[in-house]
Amino acid sequence: MRYSNIWKEAIITKVSLIAENVKHIELSLSEIPAYTPGSHIDVQIFIDNSPSIRSYSLIGRSEKGKPLTIAVKLLAESRGGSKYIGKLKEGQKIQISQPKNHFEMTFGRDNYILIAGGIGITPIIAMAQELKHKKSNFRLEYAGASRKEMPFLEMLSESFGDNLSCHIKDENQRLDIKKTIAELAKGTQLYFCGPMRMLDDIRQAWHDNGFSSFDLRYETFGTTGSYPTQSFTINLPRFNKTLSVSINTNLLDTLKDNGIEIMSDCLKGECGLCVVDIIKYTGKIDHRDTFFSQEQKSENKQICACVSRVFEGELTIDTSYRGENIKN
Repeated sequence: MRYSNIWKEAIITKVSLIAENVKHIELSLSEIPAYTPGSHIDVQIFIDNSPSIRSYSLIGRSEKGKPLTIAVKLLAESRGGSKYIGKLKEGQKIQISQPKNHFEMTFGRDNYILIAGGIGITPIIAMAQELKHKKSNFRLEYAGASRKEMPFLEMLSESFGDNLSCHIKDENQRLDIKKTIAELAKGTQLYFCGPMRMLDDIRQAWHDNGFSSFDLRYETFGTTGSYPTQSFTINLPRFNKTLSVSINTNLLDTLKDNGIEIMSDCLKGECGLCVVDIIKYTGKIDHRDTFFSQEQKSENKQICACVSRVFEGELTIDTSYRGENIKN
């Protein structure tokens, strides 16, 4: 199961639209916790009146007394998190967890490169600010579809000047990932947050240039896939059950809602705790995790239940020992 959260009540003190379909939310607590760059908080939300949890990166360096801030992209294909967050108003109270960090930085290197795709800029801002504070040598590469969809552009430009490069698709300024990585000095650390397809290209270029896997750190969007999000059917022969995974939920939650407990932690396809075996499938397996290698994904023998899905097909799985204690 996930590590225990310590829930606290936060008041929403400011809500603003900072880019097309991007809400910026300021949270005030009786005591503001400190956190490190790359940290996130969990937020209790409600989808169809049912409680759920979503994770959001904390923006900017931790400063004593400074409210916590998050930014959320309002996605039509989300599982309900952005829809709920998008309706929040100033003065409302919500439950949030303590800051946690699965995207830690290592300091003391000669060179750093930070790459963000779209709303993936949110955890990267604090990293860039910390590197500037430490007078480290770094570059920030920020890619997006258009200026109107890229939050914090003006602030980043003012803060980082020549350390920032923007790559805007509709202005024919695309980021050349192969070239960018090929030109890096040995020992450079790369931190990335953005869509899965970008990460796949970065991982491949990183491997092709012989860089250490230890020096590549990343977070991705759990909703980002190679195919559109659809509902799909899962079959569980061990329990003589057939279940439907709706467009607004995932395989992991569907199993748990039906009494089949699966170990989980990150809920972002990174840790591998929620992996289940695939017996057979139709359609396409949409692996949205970063836990499996590309070779393992092509074999389609297992699936990360927290993020991955099926496109135009159905799935037959075996939860093995994970599902022995089914609840009646």
